[in-house]
Amino acid sequence: MKHFFAFLLTGLLALPVLAVPDESTPDGTIMNTVAQVLEIVRKDQSIVSDQQRLQELVDTRILPHFDFPRMTQLAVGRPWRNATAEQKVALTTEFRNMLVRTYTKTFSAYTEPRVDLKSVRAQSETESTVQTEIQIPDGRVVAVNYEMRKTPSGWKAFDVVVEGISLVTSYRTTFADQIQRDGIDGLIRSLAEKNQSSRTSDQQSEVKSN
Repeated sequence: MKHFFAFLLTGLLALPVLAVPDESTPDGTIMNTVAQVLEIVRKDQSIVSDQQRLQELVDTRILPHFDFPRMTQLAVGRPWRNATAEQKVALTTEFRNMLVRTYTKTFSAYTEPRVDLKSVRAQSETESTVQTEIQIPDGRVVAVNYEMRKTPSGWKAFDVVVEGISLVTSYRTTFADQIQRDGIDGLIRSLAEKNQSSRTSDQQSEVKSN
């Protein structure tokens, strides 16, 4: 589970770029993101080893193409319907922060893959699966599917499935256990504490490196 988001970011950075990406399609949305990010990385490759700059790149260029409320709803499962509007906002914020902060740290291990766009399978008029294969430096070939949904602001990814295992639903059992013990507010507190601990650790590491 730890490397799922790294695979996702790697795929977005390494997919072959179309000359004129069609942003009205799910794969075109991915390709357009790739074009923008690759232009930045090619000008300054050191960015992938600088956690702060990498996170800024992810925040500004990649995350706008993700449907985090939908991702959080899938991760929380049935208890989501009982959450208040305020709790849903807090859950979405903390889950998003956890994913970004955790998985950008593993990103540098997957910076030289070969990615093949295999197919785009429409589930409906508003949902599609973009199927890819990523060949990473150790020779493994990993199937990575991007689940996309059409929103008023364009196509957005709401899940990534690596070798048949969903990124977001892989959290469901852990979240369900936490909610059963401590309620939804307990889950929010737990995520917030982990995010704060991670931020503190990052700041301490940055001080030591200076």
